[in-house]
Amino acid sequence: MTHGQRAGNRPGLRERKKQRTRDDLLRAALELFTTQGYEQTTVDEIVEAVDVSQRTFFRYFANKEDTTFAVQEMVESRFIAELRARPADEAPFEAMRRAVLSAWNSIGEAIEEVITVDLHMRTYRMIESTPSLLAAHMRRGVALENQIARLIAEREGLDVDRDPRPRVAVAAFSGVMRVTGQLWGQGQDSSVEALRDLTEEYLDQLVPALASDWRQPAQEAAGESAQGVS
Repeated sequence: MTHGQRAGNRPGLRERKKQRTRDDLLRAALELFTTQGYEQTTVDEIVEAVDVSQRTFFRYFANKEDTTFAVQEMVESRFIAELRARPADEAPFEAMRRAVLSAWNSIGEAIEEVITVDLHMRTYRMIESTPSLLAAHMRRGVALENQIARLIAEREGLDVDRDPRPRVAVAAFSGVMRVTGQLWGQGQDSSVEALRDLTEEYLDQLVPALASDWRQPAQEAAGESAQGVS
């Protein structure tokens, strides 16, 4: 690729300025939310921190909630794009697993271009502890599950409203993602790598956890103990 081609792909000055303004508003909002509280923070305080007008804020965000989930939306969009790109012959669960791990491999740098990973974790904790945001988080999760289920059904040539398998698979997958997100938010390591590793570990346990007999190891151990006593 020539320098001219690279320059041609680079956003123009106006676009870069708009992106910087949006990023500044996002960082200011999340810092205020996580330090003084979401409900206690006003749009006036956000725009004052960036020295822009309310009109400028609403040019980029519909409301305060929109800023709260902006980074999460970026992560979700990356996952959807990765899932659409997975080979058609991959099984549904494997496609979702590989898509989310691939997304986390590349999303860390993109997040840190906007906010620090530490601020991302603090935002996640704030969402979990703020009732109105937690409710919005759950609503967004349901909408995302529906989108993924329809995408999986499309990949498999199924009617998502007639065949329950896409929704069941996505519900199990999404449950694991919620658990790992909560564990990451409670942990000490705020890195994206820690979240990715935790996600991989738990996703790898999903099939064994659903398909195996959990009591079997305990029964075998009890049998061995009984033989030892006799």
